[in-house]
Amino acid sequence: MLAPPLSDQFVHRQSVSGAVRFTTSRLADAESRILNAAGRAAAIEQNIFADLCAQVGQRAAEISEAAAGLAEIDVASSLAELAVEMNWRRPQVDTSGVLDIRGGRHPVVEQSLRSAADHPFIANDCFLAGLDESPRIRLVTGPNMAGKSTYLRQNALIVLLAQAGAFVPADTARIGIVTQLFSRVGAADELAKGRSTFMVEMVETAAILNQSGPGALVILDEIGRGTATYDGLSIAWATLEHLHGVNRCRALFATHYHELTQLTTRLPRLANSTVSVSAWEGDIIFLYEVRDGAAERSYGVQVAKLAGMPPPVVARAQEILERLETDERDGSGRTAELLDDLPLFAARPDRMQSEKPAVFTAAQRRLDETAPDDLSPRDALALIYELKALLARD
Repeated sequence: MLAPPLSDQFVHRQSVSGAVRFTTSRLADAESRILNAAGRAAAIEQNIFADLCAQVGQRAAEISEAAAGLAEIDVASSLAELAVEMNWRRPQVDTSGVLDIRGGRHPVVEQSLRSAADHPFIANDCFLAGLDESPRIRLVTGPNMAGKSTYLRQNALIVLLAQAGAFVPADTARIGIVTQLFSRVGAADELAKGRSTFMVEMVETAAILNQSGPGALVILDEIGRGTATYDGLSIAWATLEHLHGVNRCRALFATHYHELTQLTTRLPRLANSTVSVSAWEGDIIFLYEVRDGAAERSYGVQVAKLAGMPPPVVARAQEILERLETDERDGSGRTAELLDDLPLFAARPDRMQSEKPAVFTAAQRRLDETAPDDLSPRDALALIYELKALLARD
């Protein structure tokens, strides 16, 4: 193959077997532009960005002012939308020191129940009086899962929303200005810092007792639960007395130590509240209503049953609880002896039998009287109809 004559237009580039390759100045220029295009584009973008940053820097004050205005509009419009959709009300904020909430609701839990199409949120009232009036502290008792923690948090959230300028999830709300808001709720550890769950609880409680004043609102949930019973009761007792006599703040104090409810006779600004439940056939029904008074018991075993604990464990726990409560009422101090009387890993047969539904009693009695081997096919069929009649009658 003969190569074309070389000229200024065609530049020899490569010779291979059976072929000769040429290029031109225009092709070389196009190749160069293509190869360098990415770098030039990045440089242009960098210049544009640097120019934009310079312009923003020159107008930083104006942009910050506009951003603050837009943020304020966004917050106000969002709160207004919530107030309309969730039926929130305008609170009265004053310097009275009174906390008077009627029909208060937890904004997050209420929305969750509404989204899940579950039962409606049960609204509750909360009243804490002004300085040197009663009650300044409410001791909230009731079983687990009844709503004590929700009640504490919803009132703190209502105060926070009101003082932020928002409408609140309540029918009416009068909020005496809260200068400090303290919360000791939940259980968490800081093992990396060498702090157990109980140590974290004590550190946070100490901060509250050392810092809160008469204008503060404090919510405390289960103080003293992370240690021995008497130790925990003693700490909760002393904490309650300190809040009442030294800090003199408004407080909601949830506890399972029912002994503390007797302090209302000694502390004039302390009142008892309890979350209502209804007991029915060995189970409990949560009513989620907070009323004046003290809980009679914590229903811990019933809550364990609702959680799915194995029936032998529930029966065993109930048996031990009854024996321990009897020992406490008698004042005999024979707890150590009771351990020998209670058989380990055993549930009383009569208790297990009594927990079976009563509707099966007549049918079981009839079955106990029947000898299956003596039944003919016709008799067996007749027995089935008889058992069905017994169940329908019961």
